[in-house]
Amino acid sequence: MSVHLLTGAGSGIGAALTDVLHARGDSLVLVARSEERAEELATRWPGARTLVADLSDPASLLGLVLPPALDSVVHAAGVVDLAPVSELTPQQWQDHLSVNLVAPAVLTRIALPALREARGTVVLVNSGAGLRAHPDWAAYAASKHGLRAVAEALRAEEKRHGVRVSSVFPGRTATPMQERVRAQEGQEYDASDWIRPETVADAILHVLDLPRDATVPDVTVSPGP
Repeated sequence: MSVHLLTGAGSGIGAALTDVLHARGDSLVLVARSEERAEELATRWPGARTLVADLSDPASLLGLVLPPALDSVVHAAGVVDLAPVSELTPQQWQDHLSVNLVAPAVLTRIALPALREARGTVVLVNSGAGLRAHPDWAAYAASKHGLRAVAEALRAEEKRHGVRVSSVFPGRTATPMQERVRAQEGQEYDASDWIRPETVADAILHVLDLPRDATVPDVTVSPGP
């Protein structure tokens, strides 16, 4: 039985992936931002272990006790708040960097002994914004560009330990985050306009299940024609 540690399991891509892993009987360790959220996750996926930590305060991750071996760590949590650089506050910058960049880096560091033990895989759910930045997306894109850099460095560092590292770059996906983005853009939200979260989860699952003779450094999931 494989053991997976996930952030962002409560909604969107993270929830879609957790559904699949739970259905096939894998062991799940889910990071929740509060005790209340942890109870919700444990009810939705019976048998899953929950850990409480606030990703906006990466230092809160330092006390987590993880399993001795992890087949994967999947970073699917994230925040986005659109604004031009001329209007972004220090707190908005801090929130993006803490949740989207520093927390994944810190949690990965904590998990490395368990990942090395299992020769596991780190999956960082990035974004098209991690490849290019558009107006009003500076804070989010900066955090995701940084996450891409973390992945590239970590991949080279951990190769000798047998740990694989993959970045997944989804285009716009039908998630609660996308619904909030459309509201910030002053646009209507129609889930049928965007990639299904289950489709991105399938791509992540392919990365997790890849035979040991290969690695997939980067996966871009773009909307269909």
